[in-house]
Amino acid sequence: MGRTLLLTGRPGVGKTTVIKKVAEALGDQAAGFYTEEIRQENGRRTGFRLVTLDGEEAVMAHVDLRGEGRPRVSRYGVDVSTIEALGVSALRRAMASEQVVMVDEIGKMELFSDAFRKTVRQAVEGDAAVLGTVMSARHPWVDELKAKEQVAVWEVTTGNRNQLPERILRWLSR
Repeated sequence: MGRTLLLTGRPGVGKTTVIKKVAEALGDQAAGFYTEEIRQENGRRTGFRLVTLDGEEAVMAHVDLRGEGRPRVSRYGVDVSTIEALGVSALRRAMASEQVVMVDEIGKMELFSDAFRKTVRQAVEGDAAVLGTVMSARHPWVDELKAKEQVAVWEVTTGNRNQLPERILRWLSR
């Protein structure tokens, strides 16, 4: 059975930055995806982009995504098909190639996808190491995931975020 490390913490604390630094250090030993904010020139956030570690990217949530039965989180319409086409596919490729499975993030938007939840569960219950970020808010599915025996949860803070990439790399090499 593999091991899973989930990073949690308040929004904007640096969870994605930590994940990206670890992914860069691991190079082709890691696969999966991360998310990044989409901002206007004035700095206003308008959405989120999903980026796979092998270079694919697409908008997964945006203020302008409306209708067609799209779920909403706050002011953002969520494109579940993007989460499944890019995110879930990247996770499946990572599991098949026995790379470290990187998933940023396990949050409200991604949880609208049944395929995402199923694939994350398979990754956590599989043989590969999994490194992810997870929402800190309570959610039954997430709470169950965090409680699994093979899952460790570390909080990212402004005080520890710069040291975490090296600490995570040591954790992965054990």
